[in-house]
Amino acid sequence: MNQPEAILKQYFGYDTFRPLQKEIVESVLAGKDTIALLPTGGGKSVCFQVPALILDGVCIVVTPLVALMKDQVENLKNRDIMALALFGGMSRREIEFELENCINGKYKFLYVSPERLQSKNFCDFAINMKVSMIAVDEAHCISQWGYDFRPPYLRITDFKDRFNKVPVIALTASATPEVIKDIADKLSLRQPAIFSKSFKRDNLSYVVEECENKLDRIKTICEKVKGSGLVYVKSRKKTSDIAEYLCQHNINADFYHAGLDPKIRTIKQDDWKMGRTRIMVCTNAFGMGIDKPNVRLVVHDQKPDTMEAYYQEAGRAGRDGKRAYCVLLYFKGDFLEDDKQLENKYPDSKEIIRVYELICNYLQIAVGSAQGRSYNFDINEFCAYYKLNPVQVFNCIRILEAESYFQASEAMYLPSRMKILLSYTELYEWQIRHESVDALVKVLLRSYGGLFDFYTNIFENEIARRLKKPEKWVKEQLAKLHELELIDYIPQNNKPQLLFLENRFNSIHIADGKIEFLRQRYRDKLAYMNQYLTNKQVCRSKFLVKYFGEKEENDCGYCDICLDKKNKPLSDENTDMTNLKAMIQAGDLNLDKLKSSLQASKLEDYLILLRWLTDNGDAEMNAEGYWVWKSKK
Repeated sequence: MNQPEAILKQYFGYDTFRPLQKEIVESVLAGKDTIALLPTGGGKSVCFQVPALILDGVCIVVTPLVALMKDQVENLKNRDIMALALFGGMSRREIEFELENCINGKYKFLYVSPERLQSKNFCDFAINMKVSMIAVDEAHCISQWGYDFRPPYLRITDFKDRFNKVPVIALTASATPEVIKDIADKLSLRQPAIFSKSFKRDNLSYVVEECENKLDRIKTICEKVKGSGLVYVKSRKKTSDIAEYLCQHNINADFYHAGLDPKIRTIKQDDWKMGRTRIMVCTNAFGMGIDKPNVRLVVHDQKPDTMEAYYQEAGRAGRDGKRAYCVLLYFKGDFLEDDKQLENKYPDSKEIIRVYELICNYLQIAVGSAQGRSYNFDINEFCAYYKLNPVQVFNCIRILEAESYFQASEAMYLPSRMKILLSYTELYEWQIRHESVDALVKVLLRSYGGLFDFYTNIFENEIARRLKKPEKWVKEQLAKLHELELIDYIPQNNKPQLLFLENRFNSIHIADGKIEFLRQRYRDKLAYMNQYLTNKQVCRSKFLVKYFGEKEENDCGYCDICLDKKNKPLSDENTDMTNLKAMIQAGDLNLDKLKSSLQASKLEDYLILLRWLTDNGDAEMNAEGYWVWKSKK
C-alpha cells in the first residue's frame, strides 16, 4: 500500500500534512466512518482525495455546489488524476457513457449532486461500480439545524447502504455541536471518528465598525491594508459601483457576481487569483473552492445572514498564516432591513407553488413529463416575461430545489464537446465515401486526442481557422454528423440550467409549517449575527468560536474590542503608547533593548502595541532590526 505522505507529495506537492489531515486520512484508510470538521482553508479536499488515490476503486463525492465540483475536477485533471463531474447540460448519452467508464475503472473520482442519487438510472450504474469510499462534502446540509438545509441530503443514507462496508467521510467547514450530532445520525454513520480543528484563527484580526459612509471607509481600508483583498456585498449593482469608485481612487479593483457571462467570470477570477487584480468586489457567488493563501483583507459592506456564512467568507483571509484583517461595516439602518429580508428569503407557500407552475409553463413542460431533462433557464428573462420580483423568485426556486423538484445551477461556461461513435475502421470507410467533410474529420483527429474514447472539449473557432472556413459552417457540419449518429456533438452552453428531478406534477404542496420553521431558524441565526455586531465587551474571536461550541479562555489581542481594551492608540491618555513612540523616535530601539528596558509584566503590553503600530503602518522594523517611526502623527 502506498504511504499517504508519498501520495501527498506525488500529486499535491506537499511534504507534510496540515494539522489533523493525516489522522483523518488514516481513519478512512482503516475503513472507519469519519466526520471531519475543518474550518475554511483547513484543506478538507486532501482528506478524502489522498485515501481515494490509495484505495482500489472510484470515490463518489457528493456536493451541492456545481461550480465547486467543476473546479475540483479541473484541479484533479491538472494533476493527471482521472475525475468526472455529472451536472446539468450533459446529454443522457454522455452521462451513460461516462458512467460505463466508471464501472470499467477509468475514473478515480465521481462528483455528483445529492439530487443525482435519487435517479434510478444513476443508481443502476453505480451499483455495478467498485466504490472505494463515499465523501459527503458540505455535510451540514443534512441537518435541519444547519444554515443551508437541503432535504436531498437525507437520501444519501439509502444510497450508501447499497455499498457494504464502504467507508464514508462527511466534511464541513462550519457546524455547531448540534449539527455534528445530526450529521452522524442522519447519515447512519457507524461509530464515526470525529475530528474537529479549532475555529480560532490566531492570525485574523476581526473588526466591526459602525459607519454611515461605507463607500469612503472601504476606500480608506483598502488604502491602509496592503495586499490582495475581497469586498463582499449583497447586490450585484453594488459590486460594479464600489469597484468603479475604488478604481477612480487608484485602487486596482474589479467586480464579480453570478449574473456575468461565465467566460468573463472565469477571466476575472483568474486575474484575482494571479494577482493581476488586487481587490475583488463581489457577491457571495465568489470564493467557493478558491484557495488563495495571501489574502490580507476581507471587508463586508453588509452583515451576512448567519455566523456560518460570515466565518466562511471572512476565513478566506490569511490562509498563509500571516496577519490579515476581517472588517464588517454596518450602520443602524441595516437592522431595519431584517424583516423585509425575511419575507423575501422565505416567501409564503402559495407564491412558491405559483412560481413552480409558471416555470413549467414558461418551459412548455407537460404534466407527467420532464424527469431527468435539463432546460436552459435565465431567471432575469423569466421575471421580465411575467413581471415578477427576481429576488423573490430566486428564493422560491431555492426552496423548490431544496424540496427536490429540480436542481438549479447558475450560468457556467461549458465548451462544446464531442465523441466519435464509430470505430476507427468504420470512420475511415465513411470518410472515403464522403469527401466533402473528409478535411473536417482529419482536423478533428489531428487536433484532439481521445475522440474515440472520451467526450472531448472542442473549439469550433480554432477548427474553422485551420480549415479556413466560417465558424458557422463548422457548427453546421458537426450538427449534421450528430444527426447521422456518427458523432455525439454537444454545442457550447453558458446558460443557467434547471434539471427536473421529477416529472411535472399537476399540483404541488408546500406546507405552511415548513416555511414558518425556516423563518424561525433564520430569525434565530440573524439574532446571533446582530449580537456579534452590537457586542462591545467580548473579544470578537471568543464570541465567534463560542457560536460553534468551542470554549476559549484567552482574548485574541487583535480585534477591535481587544485593542480598545489594551490602548487608545496614539492618544495622550495612553502613557504606554506615548512612551513607546518616544523610544522608537529616539532611533535605537530593538528587541534586545526593549527586553532590557522593561519588566516582564510590561513587555507583553509593549509587544502588543508594537504589533498594532506595525499592522497599522505607523512603525516598522528596518533591516538592522531597529524600529522606525513612519507615521506623521
